[in-house]
Amino acid sequence: MSSSTAEPALATAVRRSTRGERVRAILLVAPLVVLLLLSFCTPIAVLLSRAVYDPTMHEALPRTASALAAFPGKGLPDDAVFAAFSKDLLAAKKSDSIYDVAKDLNNLLPAARSHVLRTGRIISREKLATRADFVATDPFWGQSETWFAIRNGLRPFTTSYLLAAIDLQWTGTGGIASVPSDQAIYRAVFARTFGIAAAVTLITLVLGFPLAWLLANLPGRLAARLILLVLLPFWTSILVRTAAWTVLLQKYGILNDLLLALRVTDHRFDLMYTRTGLIIAMTHIQLPFTLLPMYSVMRTIPSSQMRAAYSLGARPFAAFRRVYMPQVMPGIMAGCLLTFILCLGYFITPALVGGPADQLIANFIYNYIDVELNWQMAAALSCILLALTLGLFVVFARVFGIDRMKLV
Repeated sequence: MSSSTAEPALATAVRRSTRGERVRAILLVAPLVVLLLLSFCTPIAVLLSRAVYDPTMHEALPRTASALAAFPGKGLPDDAVFAAFSKDLLAAKKSDSIYDVAKDLNNLLPAARSHVLRTGRIISREKLATRADFVATDPFWGQSETWFAIRNGLRPFTTSYLLAAIDLQWTGTGGIASVPSDQAIYRAVFARTFGIAAAVTLITLVLGFPLAWLLANLPGRLAARLILLVLLPFWTSILVRTAAWTVLLQKYGILNDLLLALRVTDHRFDLMYTRTGLIIAMTHIQLPFTLLPMYSVMRTIPSSQMRAAYSLGARPFAAFRRVYMPQVMPGIMAGCLLTFILCLGYFITPALVGGPADQLIANFIYNYIDVELNWQMAAALSCILLALTLGLFVVFARVFGIDRMKLV
């Protein structure tokens, strides 16, 4: 038998002999995979799907959807559409789904909720069948913007929420344009979120690098005790730590008292509900996440390398830049990326320490879910945040190389 024929036969025999081991390995990890799919992936996928799928109005106004499909014109529809809308609105009123219709239309057209509910009350007492009847009752139904929003809402699949999440909207001519300046808020919120995350990441790097170097070069027992102090905050809930900062940052709190006692300043600072206070609190929480990856890499670098560089004539800064830093970079990249991504999703700390102008995108997502019950907008903001985070990760991996990062 030739060698070319023997190699495939040998590979087949090896695969057969290891098939049982592979099956056992798959069975061992299968429960974990199922748990992740059911408790993590599926809820996230369902939430994100709400950004582009909203069948509420389509299901509540089926006659209107059919009538508008038969009316291809732009602007105000004819009496047949208004008659179908009247029947749908009356049926929605009887089934109490009119509140969902009003909420969804209000998401697409601000202030539409009150008009829908008022017309629903009128239509249950008197007959509205033509366009003239509706316009006489409420001029809101005689505006082209109203029916443009209704057309968008009747589509089960829509991109309106994703566009709104980046301050864009569909125009009556089918194009895309920016929303009015007094309604454009989300680009500024995303910029604020990424800006604060970058500031916290930079500060934790500046504070954590020398501390990590010190821990990596101290004797083992002393370094272990100091590492214990670094890990100590992990034993306390982030909510408790944030609540503690609300006490420390008060105008007449401990931090201001300390600054006055040290004669750093002669007046008290307003740190609560400010961006400065928010960055201080987030830096304290995130510092270990940046420090520990750097420390884990620094402890593996022999100190003899720097001495060897000095003996070969390198100046301290040149030796640090050309010998030490290239080896520490994987830990720096891992720590900074971890801190930056975690900061993008901060919610508790901005809610308790930050002011109204310092709320991050997570606070807006929470508000849409828990207060306004606008799951579509919450899902759209989540999609944009996820896309930006993944894009950042891909760029980071391309520029620095993901295989170079070391967390431990």
